[in-house]
Amino acid sequence: MRILIVGVGKIGSTITAYLSHENHDITIIDTNSNIIQETVNSYDVSGIIGNGASSEILFEAGAKKADLLIASTSSDEVNILSCLVAKKFGVKYTIARVRNPEYSKQIDFIHKELDINMIVNPELETAKEISRILRFPSALRIETFGNGRVEIAEMMIVKNSPLIGKSLVELREDLNVNFLICIVDRDGKAYIPDGNFILEKYDKIYVNAASHELTKFFKKAGNLKTKVRSIMIIGGGIISFYLAKILIDSGVKVKIIELDKKRCQHLSELLPEVEIICGEGSDQTLLIEEGIKNVESLITLTGLDEENIIISLFAKTIPVPKIITKINRYNLISILKSINLDSIITPKEVTAYHMIRYVRSLGNALESEVKTLYKLVNNQVEAQEFYIAETTKFTGIKFKDLKIKKDVLVASIIRKNKVIIPSGQDYMGLGDSVIIVTTNKYIHDLEDILE
Repeated sequence: MRILIVGVGKIGSTITAYLSHENHDITIIDTNSNIIQETVNSYDVSGIIGNGASSEILFEAGAKKADLLIASTSSDEVNILSCLVAKKFGVKYTIARVRNPEYSKQIDFIHKELDINMIVNPELETAKEISRILRFPSALRIETFGNGRVEIAEMMIVKNSPLIGKSLVELREDLNVNFLICIVDRDGKAYIPDGNFILEKYDKIYVNAASHELTKFFKKAGNLKTKVRSIMIIGGGIISFYLAKILIDSGVKVKIIELDKKRCQHLSELLPEVEIICGEGSDQTLLIEEGIKNVESLITLTGLDEENIIISLFAKTIPVPKIITKINRYNLISILKSINLDSIITPKEVTAYHMIRYVRSLGNALESEVKTLYKLVNNQVEAQEFYIAETTKFTGIKFKDLKIKKDVLVASIIRKNKVIIPSGQDYMGLGDSVIIVTTNKYIHDLEDILE
């Protein structure tokens, strides 16, 4: 597929890194010549220096032959205009990053009337991701499939856990819960386990189950935490605004600490139900005065990774039961996990997954399409949801009669709102949503899982 990427900032560079490994013909466009040079030297892509909304620049980049344009500059207006100009050149598919809350009210108009195929709001998607983690505070991270019917939750096996020393087969029998441990992260290495895999202390496991079964699993595993009802957010940016709106609608008490007085005033007008405190979020005295010892969750959403990390570490000493830390530099994740800051959110990664899922769905065969995509365990594993739109050579055949690749696990099947944790007697059928977990980076279609 021929792809143009306009804007090579945090999101654009992440998208470029992922897609460049998937055999696409990619041309990047940015006004910064240094960024273009660095990216071209790092990946197998071409580069054009200039404004991606300019018809001359898009023509030079080969827009007349392009299949897809992704506009991810820091300007919503440039992104929208880039997509409109690309459409005039005949580019069939366009994706625009649009982050202004005012524009978020017009998403349907932008999508339908301006014919932009996909609009991604990084801050809103990040807020939704955080709200999912808060819904299951027992989990370090939670990913959702099938419009919320199935979830994969990450949890740490702590000291004295009843899971230690048990094989996965034994756990299924002992716990009497409909679940599947689909990934084990042991010392940073990802395993797709079979039934004989023995769990050890400090393993991080990824549990696949329907939402109600997941609650049962956490309870029987001795790791169930009560639902979060009071939250302190450090930083009053756009993510905080979206998140506070989601939480207030869920009946959660929210307090935001923000340094900028004008922003505090603006947030007070937009969020009258939220307590807005104007002050320095890294001031430990202020945090104690504002009740950090009594909140059930602290979320650090300032623009500085270092500040978010320091505040989160302080909250851990109190300790606040649930801490979520936002960072922009992905290479910090392994360091933070080594000091047990495990619930980490990276906006550019959240946004990139949405875009990659769409790109893969364009390249897939008609019989199956990618609906959801997540990268797990430091990108070692992919969890994908495919929808089976047409009957194929593998539909209706029991798993025991299919030759599935060694590094692939069919984690669950959603059939007519029913969640199936498959056995050898189960099968994939027309209209099913199938969740695949794999360490194989080249599973782009359901047919790819077969030997």
